[in-house]
Amino acid sequence: MEYNRAAVVIPVYNHEQKVAEVVREAMRLLLPIYVVDDGSTDGTYERIKDIPGITLLRHEKNLGKGAALMTGFAAAAPTAEWAVTIDADGQHHPEDAWNLFGAVEQGTRPIVIGCRQGMDHDHVPLASRFGRGFSNFWVRMSGGPVLTDSQSGFRLYPLPEMLYLPVEARRFQFEVEVLARAGWIGIPVLEAPVGVTYAPKKERVSHYRGFVDFFRNAATFSRLIVLRWFILPFIRFEG
Repeated sequence: MEYNRAAVVIPVYNHEQKVAEVVREAMRLLLPIYVVDDGSTDGTYERIKDIPGITLLRHEKNLGKGAALMTGFAAAAPTAEWAVTIDADGQHHPEDAWNLFGAVEQGTRPIVIGCRQGMDHDHVPLASRFGRGFSNFWVRMSGGPVLTDSQSGFRLYPLPEMLYLPVEARRFQFEVEVLARAGWIGIPVLEAPVGVTYAPKKERVSHYRGFVDFFRNAATFSRLIVLRWFILPFIRFEG
C-alpha cells in the first residue's frame, strides 16, 4: 500500500494526561494527524490546541467514540485512502502502525486490527481481559470474522469504505459492529501484532461504565445477530 495515502485519526475524551504525548509520538509517522476532541470537559483541548501541524476537530458535547472516529474519517477521506486509529490513553505504540501497513497485500483493502500482545499479564485490567474474550465470541456469533482482539482500537481502516458502511452504533460499540458488518459484505479483516502499555491503576483513565456499557454491548450484539441470521437472509435485492 502507499503509506503517503494514509492519515492518523485520534479520538479523545478527557485524556489530558496522555493525549499530547500520544499526538507527538504519532507525528513521527510523518502522516497527517486528525485529533477529534469528543466534548472533553477536562484540560484536553488546552494540552493539544497549540501543537503545530495537526488538524484538531471538536464536538461540542460527548457523542461517543464511534462518532469521533466517523468525524475523523470524513475529514481525512478527501486526501487519504487509509486511516490509522490510535487511542489517546497512551496504551498504544504509534510506531507499531508499520505492522498494520505491512499486513496489507498489494491490491487488497482490508481492515487491520492491532492485536495487543501480552494481554494475559496480571497488570492488564481484568475487565479488559474478560471484555476481549466476550467481544471476540459475539463478533463471530454476529457473522463476523474469527479474531483474537476485536476490542483493540489500534486499527487500519480503508477509506472511503468506512463512511458508507451502515454502522449504527456511535459509542464504543462502533468498533465491534464495524467488524461484523465488514464480514457480511466481504471486507477482509486481518490482525497484526502490536505492543501495549497499561498505566498503573491510580493513573488509568477509563470511560467504561460497567452495567451501562455491558447492556449497550449486549443490545448491539442482539441487534446484529437478529439482523444477520433472521432478517438479511430473507431480503432479496432487485437491480
